Amino acid sequence: MKILFLGNNWVGWRTAAFLKESGAQIVGAVLHKPEERKFGKELLETLGLDQGRIFDASMLRDSEVLDAIRSLSPDLGVSAYFGTILKKEFLDIFPEGCINVHPALLPFNRGAHPNVWNIVEGSPAGVTVHYIDEGVDTGRIIAQRFVEVRPIDTGKTLYRRLEKACLDLFEETWPKFLAGDVEVDHVVAGSGTFHKAADLKTIEEIKPNKLYTARELVDVIRARTFEPHPGAYMVLDGKKVFMRLELYYEDEDHGGD
Repeated sequence: MKILFLGNNWVGWRTAAFLKESGAQIVGAVLHKPEERKFGKELLETLGLDQGRIFDASMLRDSEVLDAIRSLSPDLGVSAYFGTILKKEFLDIFPEGCINVHPALLPFNRGAHPNVWNIVEGSPAGVTVHYIDEGVDTGRIIAQRFVEVRPIDTGKTLYRRLEKACLDLFEETWPKFLAGDVEVDHVVAGSGTFHKAADLKTIEEIKPNKLYTARELVDVIRARTFEPHPGAYMVLDGKKVFMRLELYYEDEDHGGD
């Protein structure tokens, strides 16, 4: 089976490495622009493709790019942490469809930053391997795994565990998928939750005069704790004052005196 790989980030790199190690035939890849790539060097080294088989994610509506991808005759698309919405003209290239691994327990947290909304909204966390359709994370579900949200989780610690769970689930599911030994479920239209990246702006400013429960305030701050990125903030004396939380269980050694 010929595969076109679409990916970014640590999960994209490690998924590509797993596919290569398992003997998959990756005939081409779609990557973000160099300045937008994470683990881009590792991805390129792992894929080992010449530049003529590497395509720019921002050019997937260009007819010449689509023709070049078609000329590779890929049977299946495999996406891992790829950040571009795919259109029908592209998806129609693959006779076996295009599958994706997403760090959410779909249909909850379709879209961006599932790790934040798991904490802020209390939605169930997990990871999903699913088919891609023209919607955003609305395709048929191939496999899922629940991930616990711990009381001491921050946005960063939950994100890291979701990354690991994505890779584990994909590696477990891939041979079953190839053997046709998976059950595919349809997502119920209108169910679950969806967030855009811009939705973070609706929660990350803490208003000094707004009433919060202690739980609401702690959850927003810990959900946005993801160093080195700025987190939740208050505006005091005309300046943003950023906040992060460190959380630990009472019986844990956290490096204090």
